[in-house]
Amino acid sequence: MGLTRKVTVVNELGLHARSAVKLAGIAKAARGGVWVLSAAERADATSVMEVLTLACEKGTTLTLAVDDPKDAPVLDALVGLVERGFEE
Repeated sequence: MGLTRKVTVVNELGLHARSAVKLAGIAKAARGGVWVLSAAERADATSVMEVLTLACEKGTTLTLAVDDPKDAPVLDALVGLVERGFEE
């Protein structure tokens, strides 16, 4: 993985379907792979279903990662989305 950032899920409902759709929408703008890691599990950030399998509740620490360093703006946008509670 090229770049990573750690974030904490802050919204009350955690990472649920609506927030996973927002996350995947941003991730799809990347040129390379985009990943969400929680504990020992990894999900393709462009896949709503894969992200939902992580079952992230409020307080979960996630690692967001991009394979291509040129996707740093996508990583920044994902970090911002999580930090803002998925704008909910």
